[in-house]
Amino acid sequence: MKRFLYILCTLYFVPLYLLADDVVFKAQAPSQVIVGRPFQLTYSVNHRSRDLRAPEFTDFDVLAGPYTSTSSSTSFVNGRRTSSFEQTYTYTLMAQRAGTFTIAPATVRVDGDNVQSNGVRITVLPEDEESSSPQPSSTGKASSTQNTQSYSQSASPNSDNLFVRTIVSKTRVSEQEALLLTYKLYFANVDVAQLTNNTKLPEFTGFLKQELEQGEIQTELEHYNGRNYQTAVLYRTVLYPQHSGDIRIEPAKFEAVIRVQTQQQVRSIFDNFFASYTNVTRMLTAPAVTIHATALPSGKPAGFSGGVGKFTLTPTISQTELQTNDAVTIRLDITGAGNMKLLKTPAVDWPEGFEPYDPKVTNNYSVSTAGMSGTKSIEYLAIPRSPGEYTIPPVTFSYYDIEDKQYHRLATPEYTIHVKRGAGDQGGQATEGGAVVSYTQKEDIKQLGTDIRYIDTQKTENKKPRIECINYRYIWLWYVVPALIALLTLIVMRKQIKENADATLVRYKHANKVAQRRLKTAAAALKANDKDRFYEEIERAAWTYLSDRLSIPTAELNKENITTHLHSKGVSDALIADVMNVLSTAEFARYAPATDHAMDDLYRDTTKLINDLEDQKI
Repeated sequence: MKRFLYILCTLYFVPLYLLADDVVFKAQAPSQVIVGRPFQLTYSVNHRSRDLRAPEFTDFDVLAGPYTSTSSSTSFVNGRRTSSFEQTYTYTLMAQRAGTFTIAPATVRVDGDNVQSNGVRITVLPEDEESSSPQPSSTGKASSTQNTQSYSQSASPNSDNLFVRTIVSKTRVSEQEALLLTYKLYFANVDVAQLTNNTKLPEFTGFLKQELEQGEIQTELEHYNGRNYQTAVLYRTVLYPQHSGDIRIEPAKFEAVIRVQTQQQVRSIFDNFFASYTNVTRMLTAPAVTIHATALPSGKPAGFSGGVGKFTLTPTISQTELQTNDAVTIRLDITGAGNMKLLKTPAVDWPEGFEPYDPKVTNNYSVSTAGMSGTKSIEYLAIPRSPGEYTIPPVTFSYYDIEDKQYHRLATPEYTIHVKRGAGDQGGQATEGGAVVSYTQKEDIKQLGTDIRYIDTQKTENKKPRIECINYRYIWLWYVVPALIALLTLIVMRKQIKENADATLVRYKHANKVAQRRLKTAAAALKANDKDRFYEEIERAAWTYLSDRLSIPTAELNKENITTHLHSKGVSDALIADVMNVLSTAEFARYAPATDHAMDDLYRDTTKLINDLEDQKI
């Protein structure tokens, strides 16, 4: 009986243990904070826990905490039950001084075991200097030009709190040396709603340009000219100057949509709390910059083709002993970092008696902020047609090293190849004037096809003519049908071109698709408990959808215009009230804390609102 009970308990509890989630205890905090401004440090664990032992916050003041909260959820998908649990400990901290600090891991007890969290690294930026007043273009700022109607002076964007810098990694380089150019947006106390596609980049004349992949724009804090700004990288590219001298990079232009508070008559405390906003379009200009490129020094080695960087050469040969009509392959791998895209293919001096083919070049390099790096592989193939002993001289590759300011010459070894006469090779040797002359007969002539036949020389007077099975009554279809297809294609293409030329119509058609994409991003933020990102995406989904569907320019998008357009399209008052409720809730939630339940309700309300408006076919 004891053995039976032991087996039964094992069969019951072991699967439960295997299906249980691993204990995850993690610490989260902003990567960047400002001296004197509170922030939150959160410890979360996916099991019930106790006895939290936090580290000593030697570089931070503890303003409050730890506050403990728990959350759990259960869902059924396709008949399968899944559940989750999270326990959270929250501290409110404030940095004492600027610098980079590390908060040590914390420990907590889960089911009798001590579990350790990760450490957190935080960069603390200094406070704003009240007397600092950054100047325009001399420090790399952009000038900005107002493009629409007036707005409240209390939230007025200007060249001090909204600008774009042109940042280059270096302004003095050698010819063909890589430099990184970055256009970076800086803003403080300004609500940047979005960046439009109305961007004008310079031509980068005089440079070889290699763009870096630009993912989703992320913002981070940066202390610049005595003030803290939110920053975002707008565009990055690696440039290689193609000639020496001063090369000017012209200004770039970026268009941003700013949400500003409108001036209105205050009738109650709620009018002051739920402020009305409007969108203002601003054109930001990133200043020009001049790069001084120094010419490469004299004394270039023979065979230098413009390679600049740091490279290695790895040669291999397929075989050194072979028969006539067999192939031999020499492979060169040029590996390193530099102007990989401009490296020329070295030449192989094949001996007489070899039949060479065009080399096969494979480029496997990537682009990073440091420039291009990787491997350029070259395969040379040749076929010997005569037996004998041959010597292939070294293949050379030269480049200029930026670091040590010198030219380097790389070379392969000298290869000696022994070629024997192959089976069936009818080649031989003859002597003319005491010298040995090789000759070969490559292959016998083969019949490659039967499409060419002998000419029939017999008399054909008594032969009957062959009857062609063609119905000439319908041969006109061969001309009419293609003409009709071409005409129909032209009509469809002209219609599509006309529709695509109407930007308002394109935005109208894609409004729901864009809104659903933002709702999907908001759902991911909701799942990750990223409240700031969630409310930002929800608010943008609603405002952008209404702007596109109602054909309201972003500069004129406000609640009054939305209500007027919805009434004109016959939308019911109840649905209009739902629209205003969602917009007001989203605005309020961005500046006031909310529970997870409220976030779920807002997500459902916004999704339902967009679906209802789609059903109305506004």
